[in-house]
Amino acid sequence: MTGRTGRPPTLDEVAERAGVSRSAASRAINNAVHVSPATRRAVDRAVRELGYVPNVTAQALARQKVGAVVLAASHDNPDLLGDPFIGQVIVGVTTALENTELDLKLLLCHPERGHDRVRRMLRRPRADGVMVMALRGDDPLQRMVEESGLPAVYGGRPLHGQPELFVDVDNRGGGRTAAEHLVRLGRRRIATIAGPEDSHAAVARLEGVTDALSVANLDPTLVERADFTREGGARAMERLLDRDPDIDAVAVASDNMAVGAVRTLALHGRRVPEDVAVVGFDDLPIAELAYPPLTTVQQPIRSLGQEMARVLLAVVDGETPSSLLLPTRLVVRESAPLPT
Repeated sequence: MTGRTGRPPTLDEVAERAGVSRSAASRAINNAVHVSPATRRAVDRAVRELGYVPNVTAQALARQKVGAVVLAASHDNPDLLGDPFIGQVIVGVTTALENTELDLKLLLCHPERGHDRVRRMLRRPRADGVMVMALRGDDPLQRMVEESGLPAVYGGRPLHGQPELFVDVDNRGGGRTAAEHLVRLGRRRIATIAGPEDSHAAVARLEGVTDALSVANLDPTLVERADFTREGGARAMERLLDRDPDIDAVAVASDNMAVGAVRTLALHGRRVPEDVAVVGFDDLPIAELAYPPLTTVQQPIRSLGQEMARVLLAVVDGETPSSLLLPTRLVVRESAPLPT
């Protein structure tokens, strides 16, 4: 049988006849592992009805797939998997993969050790693609992923270079939102606890805070940096109070750091929010459980994982997806409430 113009039928016509997307039809025809039985039946029926002849080369490439993808995270903390952020990313990834037959391999890479093990894991045919998280500075994991030749999607952008495909959060917009909220509350001595200088997310969040404070003609230089921990936030808040005891608000680059900052403020007799309003970033469970509960910028962490996996699946199937920038939103609670 021939297609609508007398030529052999195309993959697009098979997809239309089967009532599925072109990528789904391609996956079924090439015997990809992540295809539902209903889709496979519909495509098989369309192929028979149209007399479609698959591309033999494409099928050969498909058979080389091993049915596994890697989620690689750079870390120097053995408790990384206990981090609620990484936990939510993993939940998102597994949700996206649950209707496939793909295995998920977790790979934790210390920035200074274990490089040989990482290279072995990223070498074909151990994986069909890789999702990369938590890159910092000139992280060797980025270079190893590039050298592997595997399809790759970055969760968050690295500080240096622009990867071909990434799923990121609007960190700069989120930082701007946090500072704008504090300005609307009438706060004028607004400090910032920023994340590490080698983190793209931390840099972008600080840029967003600086944007908003500059527009409001407020001093954007009351900044202390810390790692994304409660202890780091507590120490940074201590330094800020030493620099300026009249601080009346603080925008913090993570909820964990914000909890530490609130603790330091309490030790100094500063009430939250009466004396100092506090806004965090992430909207992790700790934000709602903190005392007082944290006003924070919510980033869609689980969606970050889902979209990383979705984009990677598209690449593995030969499609050309685009990078994504996910939105953030402000969640107002007692640490920086709206006026009543």
